[in-house]
Amino acid sequence: MKKVVNVIKIGGNIIDNEAKLNQFLHDFAQITGPKILVHGGGKIATEVSKGLGIEAKMVDGRRITDAETLRVVTMVYGGLVNKNIVAKLQAYNCYAIGLTGADANLIPATKRPVKAIDYGFVGDIAEGAIDGQKLALFIDNGMTPIFAPLTHDGQGNLLNTNADTIASTLAVAMSDIYETNLTYCFEKKGVLADIEDDNSVINKITPDKYQELKQDGTIVQGMIPKLDNAFNAINAGVKSVFICHADEVLNILEKKEKAGTELSA
Repeated sequence: MKKVVNVIKIGGNIIDNEAKLNQFLHDFAQITGPKILVHGGGKIATEVSKGLGIEAKMVDGRRITDAETLRVVTMVYGGLVNKNIVAKLQAYNCYAIGLTGADANLIPATKRPVKAIDYGFVGDIAEGAIDGQKLALFIDNGMTPIFAPLTHDGQGNLLNTNADTIASTLAVAMSDIYETNLTYCFEKKGVLADIEDDNSVINKITPDKYQELKQDGTIVQGMIPKLDNAFNAINAGVKSVFICHADEVLNILEKKEKAGTELSA
């Protein structure tokens, strides 16, 4: 019987709120068995950029990562945010180790090609690029990997990479070895039928239901890439995907309570 591994991604809005982050990390540490945490960057990189006189460049809500911005996100994501999370988890007796995709060549990526927009030093992860056996060495020795949203191109360059994509790609890579669950935690209770009503959670979404919800305009904008990643993960062997409020992660994964949105094949 395969060992169960939980891959959990925590969003930037939780990272920006110290009290919410502390509560989430307290709960995360209590999830039994092997687990991996992928964190976003939050607004800290934008604030640090501003303090250094570097203007944040965004197109359709996505950060353009020029050379100066890459230096900032490396310092903030790989340093400040990652190591603070690791330190807090040690206080909860969670044997955490902070990583980027460059460490041990865990997540090789390629610089996104220039098409209509030049995103700069942004990384895309090819299918099958992650060697799950390498990451298993950490997990099987009792460590909890904590990934910053940074990868590398194998040519000595770090790349800023979407944390949702890192989480789903890691989950797929680990599903060859373990029974893998993927959970996206953020500030909403799940996928909402009405964006203005926090209690309008859609409890279960299948691929057919997803197409309906996109066509009728229920699911729009930032949720679409998250759900695309999630269904791609399920199609590639991940057992289950949950999208939930950060406060619910322990109830869903440890107490098996019904909360958030479950995606299924």
